[in-house]
Amino acid sequence: MKLKLHWQILISLVVAAFAGHLSGTEGTLLGVNLYAVYVFIGALFMNALKMIIVPLIISSIITGVSGVGGSQGLGRLGGKTVLFYMTTSLLAILTGLLFVNILNPGIVNGEPAREVLGLSQDAVAQVAEKVQGRSASDLSDVFLSMVPPNIVLAAAEGQMLGLIFFSLLFGFFMTRIDKESGDLLDRFWQGVAGVMMGITDLIMKFAPLGVFGLVAKTVAGIGPEQLDDLAISLGTFTLSVLLALLVHVAVTLPVLLVLVARVNPLAHFKAMMPALLTAFSTASSSATLPLTMECVRDNAGVSNRTSSFVLPLGATVNMDGTALYECVAAMFIAQAYGLELSFVTQFTIVLVALLTSIGVAGIPAASLVAITIILSSIGLPAEAIGLILAVDRILDMFRTSVNVFSDSCGAVLIAKTEGEQDVLKAKPVGAVS
Repeated sequence: MKLKLHWQILISLVVAAFAGHLSGTEGTLLGVNLYAVYVFIGALFMNALKMIIVPLIISSIITGVSGVGGSQGLGRLGGKTVLFYMTTSLLAILTGLLFVNILNPGIVNGEPAREVLGLSQDAVAQVAEKVQGRSASDLSDVFLSMVPPNIVLAAAEGQMLGLIFFSLLFGFFMTRIDKESGDLLDRFWQGVAGVMMGITDLIMKFAPLGVFGLVAKTVAGIGPEQLDDLAISLGTFTLSVLLALLVHVAVTLPVLLVLVARVNPLAHFKAMMPALLTAFSTASSSATLPLTMECVRDNAGVSNRTSSFVLPLGATVNMDGTALYECVAAMFIAQAYGLELSFVTQFTIVLVALLTSIGVAGIPAASLVAITIILSSIGLPAEAIGLILAVDRILDMFRTSVNVFSDSCGAVLIAKTEGEQDVLKAKPVGAVS
């Protein structure tokens, strides 16, 4: 029986830790330096990820936006849905930003964790030169970069904000031209998106090998005395993510249910429990969608009209937990480099995390691709991503549950604002098979 990808990655992580620890930076096999092999494998995998970013971002966002605009238009129901999803994603990101600034997982014993994470000094110096020295007066540059004078040059230089903004506009106005041309463009971009999904699937088949290279390289450069510090750093990072997710799901979303929808959050938690447990075990919003719709419709009493529009859209573009995780991960890596991030840089992280949570949410390993995009947008290299994967699986289970709960809250809130009276009152909550 073929092992699932996450088990392959977990096995790869364990093997990489042993291999890196045993070989160090000087170990050889048949005269070949093993550390150089780790570096090559990790770089090849990261290059493959970076290769797909531009076409993947453009096609995913264009098809996502055109799908919203083409199904029922951005009318009342669509407008409320998009507003809710954007608001909750932004609140989730800001919560993650708060906790990562409080707990500082990238700082160990008062020092940046760059040595613990095996980050090279040359890279640290280059990153500091790119990122530091920016102030609030540079905020205008962030908005200027959203409207690049040359979209082709922006793509070549990896200016993600410009590409994302262009794709949003293209997808929106694609639904506003004549139907024949719009349908032709829609089929083209659907085809591009399908091809990019296929290429992404191919690259992710090699993810265990790429993770092996990234992690083995890092572990090989870490002395035995630094392993405790590494555990502390990753443990604090994990705690930052979990605490932020807990606040979002236990405070932010229930407050919205009480203030806007005027419903009992505990009743909604009970109604959604089968879907939340399934989301936790599968770590897939899409796989959980049929059960999510059943719980929202039968247990929470939301109409089929609302649930059939809000929930499939949410499973595609509303990723509160994922967006929160992306922000915390980017900040963690920045802290590990020893960077004092200005307001402008942190604002950029928030903005890109918000936009990429829409654009790449539906693809395999969405968080991995999105974190790469965020790091490149603020001038950080992506070499530390491999270490985050050591705790990614368990965090993926939690953030997927948050994603699904946020979608269901959106359905309840929008149903109430649409005047539906039976929400969370229709029938007693029963077990859903």
